[in-house]
Amino acid sequence: MIVRERENEFVLIEQDHHARASGDMMAYWRDSLFLGKEWRHSVNYAISQHDCGWKPFDKAPFWNDKKRAPYTFIDFPLSSKLVLYKQGIDQVEERDRYAALLCSVHFSRFLTHEAAEEAKKFVAQEKQRQERLMDSLEILNQSFLPFHYGLLQLGDNLSLYICLNEPGTTKEKEHPFFRNGIPLSPALSEIKKEKIQLYWRDNQTIVLDTFPFKEEITVSIKQKIISKESIAAKGFLESYQKAGFQHMTVRLTTQNN
Repeated sequence: MIVRERENEFVLIEQDHHARASGDMMAYWRDSLFLGKEWRHSVNYAISQHDCGWKPFDKAPFWNDKKRAPYTFIDFPLSSKLVLYKQGIDQVEERDRYAALLCSVHFSRFLTHEAAEEAKKFVAQEKQRQERLMDSLEILNQSFLPFHYGLLQLGDNLSLYICLNEPGTTKEKEHPFFRNGIPLSPALSEIKKEKIQLYWRDNQTIVLDTFPFKEEITVSIKQKIISKESIAAKGFLESYQKAGFQHMTVRLTTQNN
């Protein structure tokens, strides 16, 4: 779950909805900048489905008693997080092995420096999965893999930028993850930049200083807004499950528009 706290309410965005938005945006990546075009469908599938393992957890989200707030993807208990990571990669593999390879690399890298034994076991098991998938796919040109993974990272971060920040926020009040821009993988060398700088022009418009997409993008993300008064009266889970979804619509454009 992605959570923004306001004075009297919480804004909550399910991980799967965030991931689908990232896939919607990255589908606009310029054809001329896409390496290994034969894998494009698989790459798009990986980006849009990379958080599918969160779905059952986010339908009944957890409350963090210590912080008096919903658990987020950042502070979610590690043991449960590993279960949903594996479950999600398994689901993706049933449909697309190359997409599963990208998702496996994605979550393994999150945990590379995690000291817990259960995390080390997860990374080792995913390494075995990656080797098995590489063998089964008979990929002759592996140079495309870092590029495709770089696209997944960028799509994930673009969507997180939208979800973690209040619409229209000033640069100094942005989430600390992104105040200095969104880092780009060295594999995305065609862009010739280390970071994409971006900011909110208004409540519905984000401006990028580099625009590697075919055209302006309009993306809609589902969210729920839960009042703290409702949580105190009914409890968090009931308040969440009874709330309806709202749609946050955002346009991504260039400095010239």
